[in-house]
Amino acid sequence: MTLKINRLVGGYSRIPVLKDISFAVNSGQLVGLIGLNGAGKSTTINHIIGLLEPQKGSITIDNVELKDDSKVYKGKLAYMPEMPVLYQELTLKEHLELTIMAYNLEPTHTWKRATELLKVFRLDNKLDWFPANFSKGMRQKVMIVCAFMTEAQVYVIDEPFLGLDPLATRDLLNLVDAEKKRGAAILMSTHVLSTAQEYCDYFVLLHQGKIRAQGSLAELRGIFNDNKASLTDIYLGMTQDGNANE
Repeated sequence: MTLKINRLVGGYSRIPVLKDISFAVNSGQLVGLIGLNGAGKSTTINHIIGLLEPQKGSITIDNVELKDDSKVYKGKLAYMPEMPVLYQELTLKEHLELTIMAYNLEPTHTWKRATELLKVFRLDNKLDWFPANFSKGMRQKVMIVCAFMTEAQVYVIDEPFLGLDPLATRDLLNLVDAEKKRGAAILMSTHVLSTAQEYCDYFVLLHQGKIRAQGSLAELRGIFNDNKASLTDIYLGMTQDGNANE
């Protein structure tokens, strides 16, 4: 299973934000999408999940484009947004039921999976709660459960650590690791570069809508000519260097 972005040009107007970017996220791989505010991370994600249409290039999941078969494409993809999106009139249980219906999931197996996730994130006694009762961190946990209960083939998770306490952050990282081992392809956008450095297998460094560099940490260190450089050192060095690889 591969999420593939091929020569993508796109944005919100005729003037593109993304300028010919290409990268892939393969089965069993966690790829970190790294960039400053305005680098193009959210624009990239919005193209992947179908909120924006490419001006040029293509995005495929297992060689399927959204425009060719939206049901198949979306059925393979789960998205966890930066800001939790919940329906105020629905309880937690009803959010889970809505997810099951949206993905046409088998109820018995999926409820077992959801129950396990609810226990991990300490939401199992809050099924009758409405979003108004949830803290920011709890809302984020609801998004985690709704995304990962689908057992999707591709996950796109955007700034997942915002609002999470250290215990929930650890639990999320353990969950991501388990999904990698299952064979899922995971793209994670984050500003927490120390965590990305520790957990990601591959990095895509975006700056001003272009890919400055991509590769494993070892490969990036080779480009940066410093075998001890941190991901933060590498990213800041490349974005401040006009001669950096694009």
